Amino acid sequence: MGKIIFCEERNFEGRCHECCGDIADLHSFLSRCTSIRVESGCWVIYERPNYMGHQYILKKGDYPDYHNWKGINDSIRSCHSIPQHQGSYRLRIYEGEDFSGQMKECQEDCVCVYDNFSLSDINSSNVLEGYWVFYEEPQYKGKQYFLRPGEYRRFSKWGALTSKVGSFRRLMDLC
Repeated sequence: MGKIIFCEERNFEGRCHECCGDIADLHSFLSRCTSIRVESGCWVIYERPNYMGHQYILKKGDYPDYHNWKGINDSIRSCHSIPQHQGSYRLRIYEGEDFSGQMKECQEDCVCVYDNFSLSDINSSNVLEGYWVFYEEPQYKGKQYFLRPGEYRRFSKWGALTSKVGSFRRLMDLC
Protein backbone atom coordinates (compact mmCIF):
# COMPACT_ATOMS: atom_id res chain seq x y z
CA MET A 1 0.00 0.00 0.00
CA GLY A 2 0.98 3.61 -0.38
CA LYS A 3 1.16 6.59 1.94
CA ILE A 4 -0.58 9.94 1.50
CA ILE A 5 -0.69 13.03 3.72
CA PHE A 6 -3.58 15.51 3.60
CA CYS A 7 -3.11 19.05 5.00
CA GLU A 8 -5.70 21.72 5.68
CA GLU A 9 -3.54 24.66 4.57
CA ARG A 10 -1.44 25.38 1.50
CA ASN A 11 2.20 24.29 1.42
CA PHE A 12 1.58 21.45 3.89
CA GLU A 13 0.75 23.75 6.79
CA GLY A 14 -1.93 23.45 9.44
CA ARG A 15 -3.48 20.24 10.66
CA CYS A 16 -2.47 17.16 8.65
CA HIS A 17 -3.65 13.56 8.43
CA GLU A 18 -1.55 10.67 7.19
CA CYS A 19 -3.07 7.48 5.82
CA CYS A 20 -1.94 4.24 4.23
CA GLY A 21 -5.26 2.88 3.01
CA ASP A 22 -8.77 3.69 1.89
CA ILE A 23 -10.79 6.22 3.88
CA ALA A 24 -14.50 6.67 3.13
CA ASP A 25 -14.83 9.96 5.06
CA LEU A 26 -11.91 12.27 5.82
CA HIS A 27 -14.15 14.93 7.39
CA SER A 28 -13.60 13.57 10.90
CA PHE A 29 -9.84 14.20 10.47
CA LEU A 30 -9.82 17.50 8.49
CA SER A 31 -12.30 20.27 7.74
CA ARG A 32 -10.76 20.91 4.32
CA CYS A 33 -7.78 19.82 2.23
CA THR A 34 -5.64 22.41 0.50
CA SER A 35 -2.37 20.50 0.04
CA ILE A 36 -1.38 16.85 -0.35
CA ARG A 37 1.88 14.94 -0.28
CA VAL A 38 1.91 11.48 -1.85
CA GLU A 39 4.89 9.68 -0.36
CA SER A 40 4.26 6.39 -2.11
CA GLY A 41 1.74 4.62 -4.26
CA CYS A 42 -0.97 5.91 -6.51
CA TRP A 43 -4.26 7.30 -5.20
CA VAL A 44 -7.71 8.38 -6.25
CA ILE A 45 -9.03 11.24 -4.15
CA TYR A 46 -12.71 12.18 -4.16
CA GLU A 47 -14.51 15.44 -3.56
CA ARG A 48 -17.26 13.80 -1.47
CA PRO A 49 -17.46 11.05 1.15
CA ASN A 50 -17.91 7.40 0.17
CA TYR A 51 -15.85 7.76 -3.01
CA MET A 52 -18.28 10.10 -4.75
CA GLY A 53 -17.98 13.37 -6.66
CA HIS A 54 -15.06 14.66 -8.69
CA GLN A 55 -12.12 12.25 -8.84
CA TYR A 56 -8.43 13.03 -9.12
CA ILE A 57 -5.62 10.54 -9.75
CA LEU A 58 -2.43 11.39 -7.85
CA LYS A 59 1.00 9.80 -8.11
CA LYS A 60 4.04 10.26 -5.89
CA GLY A 61 4.86 13.92 -5.40
CA ASP A 62 3.95 17.17 -3.70
CA TYR A 63 0.73 19.07 -4.36
CA PRO A 64 1.11 22.33 -2.36
CA ASP A 65 -2.26 23.71 -3.47
CA TYR A 66 -5.45 22.14 -4.82
CA HIS A 67 -4.77 23.77 -8.19
CA ASN A 68 -1.76 21.44 -8.52
CA TRP A 69 -4.04 18.39 -8.75
CA LYS A 70 -6.48 20.39 -10.92
CA GLY A 71 -8.97 20.56 -8.06
CA ILE A 72 -11.87 23.00 -8.18
CA ASN A 73 -11.91 23.61 -4.40
CA ASP A 74 -10.47 22.41 -1.08
CA SER A 75 -13.07 19.70 -0.58
CA ILE A 76 -11.47 16.26 -0.47
CA ARG A 77 -13.58 13.84 1.55
CA SER A 78 -12.42 10.30 0.67
CA CYS A 79 -9.47 8.46 -0.85
CA HIS A 80 -8.70 5.10 -2.37
CA SER A 81 -5.28 3.49 -2.70
CA ILE A 82 -4.77 1.94 -6.13
CA PRO A 83 -3.03 -1.45 -6.04
CA GLN A 84 -0.21 -2.00 -8.50
CA HIS A 85 -1.17 -4.04 -11.53
CA GLN A 86 1.29 -6.17 -13.40
CA GLY A 87 -0.04 -7.88 -16.44
CA SER A 88 -2.18 -7.09 -19.42
CA TYR A 89 -4.89 -4.47 -19.86
CA ARG A 90 -8.24 -5.15 -21.54
CA LEU A 91 -11.32 -2.98 -21.69
CA ARG A 92 -14.62 -3.23 -23.55
CA ILE A 93 -16.61 -0.08 -24.24
CA TYR A 94 -20.24 -0.06 -25.35
CA GLU A 95 -22.36 2.52 -27.06
CA GLY A 96 -25.49 1.56 -25.08
CA GLU A 97 -26.34 0.81 -21.48
CA ASP A 98 -26.19 -2.77 -20.20
CA PHE A 99 -23.51 -3.68 -22.77
CA SER A 100 -25.76 -3.01 -25.76
CA GLY A 101 -25.03 -1.42 -29.12
CA GLN A 102 -21.66 -1.14 -30.77
CA MET A 103 -18.78 -2.70 -28.76
CA LYS A 104 -15.04 -2.14 -29.03
CA GLU A 105 -12.33 -4.02 -27.17
CA CYS A 106 -9.22 -2.05 -26.25
CA GLN A 107 -5.78 -2.86 -24.90
CA GLU A 108 -4.13 0.50 -25.49
CA ASP A 109 -4.69 4.12 -24.54
CA CYS A 110 -7.09 6.20 -26.64
CA VAL A 111 -6.43 9.91 -27.04
CA CYS A 112 -9.78 10.56 -28.80
CA VAL A 113 -12.70 8.14 -28.58
CA TYR A 114 -14.61 9.68 -31.49
CA ASP A 115 -11.64 9.67 -33.89
CA ASN A 116 -10.67 6.09 -33.04
CA PHE A 117 -14.09 4.45 -32.71
CA SER A 118 -16.67 6.87 -34.17
CA LEU A 119 -18.49 6.74 -30.83
CA SER A 120 -19.98 9.91 -29.41
CA ASP A 121 -21.00 8.26 -26.13
CA ILE A 122 -19.88 5.38 -23.93
CA ASN A 123 -22.80 4.23 -21.82
CA SER A 124 -21.33 1.03 -20.36
CA SER A 125 -17.99 -0.66 -19.97
CA ASN A 126 -16.46 -3.93 -18.87
CA VAL A 127 -12.93 -3.71 -17.47
CA LEU A 128 -11.51 -7.17 -18.03
CA GLU A 129 -7.92 -6.53 -16.91
CA GLY A 130 -6.00 -3.67 -15.32
CA TYR A 131 -6.98 -0.26 -14.02
CA TRP A 132 -8.15 2.48 -16.39
CA VAL A 133 -8.98 6.18 -16.30
CA PHE A 134 -11.77 7.71 -18.41
CA TYR A 135 -11.55 11.42 -19.23
CA GLU A 136 -14.50 13.58 -20.15
CA GLU A 137 -12.61 15.23 -23.02
CA PRO A 138 -10.09 14.13 -25.68
CA GLN A 139 -6.35 14.45 -24.99
CA TYR A 140 -6.80 13.18 -21.39
CA LYS A 141 -8.46 16.38 -20.19
CA GLY A 142 -11.50 17.18 -18.12
CA LYS A 143 -13.06 15.18 -15.34
CA GLN A 144 -11.38 11.86 -14.53
CA TYR A 145 -13.03 8.54 -13.65
CA PHE A 146 -11.12 5.63 -12.15
CA LEU A 147 -12.25 2.15 -13.28
CA ARG A 148 -11.08 -1.06 -11.65
CA PRO A 149 -11.83 -4.51 -13.08
CA GLY A 150 -15.56 -5.15 -13.21
CA GLU A 151 -18.80 -4.39 -14.99
CA TYR A 152 -20.16 -0.85 -15.37
CA ARG A 153 -23.66 -1.20 -16.82
CA ARG A 154 -24.26 2.56 -16.84
CA PHE A 155 -21.95 5.58 -16.87
CA SER A 156 -23.19 6.52 -13.40
CA LYS A 157 -21.48 3.38 -12.06
CA TRP A 158 -18.05 4.91 -12.74
CA GLY A 159 -19.20 8.19 -11.18
CA ALA A 160 -20.06 10.21 -14.29
CA LEU A 161 -23.13 12.38 -14.75
CA THR A 162 -23.13 11.92 -18.53
CA SER A 163 -22.01 9.30 -21.03
CA LYS A 164 -19.42 11.67 -22.49
CA VAL A 165 -15.99 9.98 -22.59
CA GLY A 166 -13.48 11.77 -24.78
CA SER A 167 -10.38 9.68 -24.03
CA PHE A 168 -9.09 6.93 -21.78
CA ARG A 169 -5.81 5.36 -20.75
CA ARG A 170 -4.29 2.59 -18.73
CA LEU A 171 -3.33 3.56 -15.22
CA MET A 172 0.21 2.26 -15.75
CA ASP A 173 0.88 5.42 -17.75
CA LEU A 174 0.06 7.59 -14.75
CA CYS A 175 1.58 5.86 -11.73
